[in-house]
Amino acid sequence: MRNPLRRFYGRGDLHFITFSCYGRRRFLGTPRARHRFVNILDQARSRFRFLLIGYVVMPEHVHLLVSEPKKGNLSKVLQVLKQKVSRSLRKPARKPSAQLSLAFAATTDSPAFWQRRFYDFNVWSERKVREKLDYMHRNPVQRKLVSHPKDWPWSSWSHCEKGETILIRIDTLDEEKSPASLAKRKSQKPHP
Repeated sequence: MRNPLRRFYGRGDLHFITFSCYGRRRFLGTPRARHRFVNILDQARSRFRFLLIGYVVMPEHVHLLVSEPKKGNLSKVLQVLKQKVSRSLRKPARKPSAQLSLAFAATTDSPAFWQRRFYDFNVWSERKVREKLDYMHRNPVQRKLVSHPKDWPWSSWSHCEKGETILIRIDTLDEEKSPASLAKRKSQKPHP
């Protein structure tokens, strides 16, 4: 039996979330797939009412920096998000009826779209917020997908660094989550 992951919810922390496509396959490898993911993320945010502080969508994984949702918990949010993305992107594209379908042509023949679990790190200080945002925004550059984070549109970098409008609205931290408030909590232990 594998070790159960421990999730720490209810403290009002931000959460740095990472989850991957099944077998690290590039199911988010096209602009269409990444745009679809961002649209469904926005729908999930509206439904569960959580703050989206930062994100990056890579070809085979996703990083999110989010608040705890007002409805449900992050495990439920991610379950719904992953299911909706999977169902949306696994639908076969409509083909003209005259086109011959070949048995080996299916590229998404996989037992699953996503890995079953996700990594969750509670972010409790201003320093950690900046560290996690920097880490996620550097991902496309480190993977040599672009030469600068500004060139990867499926990321919150342009909003966080320049205040520009991007594909999805990025939330700001409210008074309770302001940098000053986070700094006060710096000395606290991150978990009970």
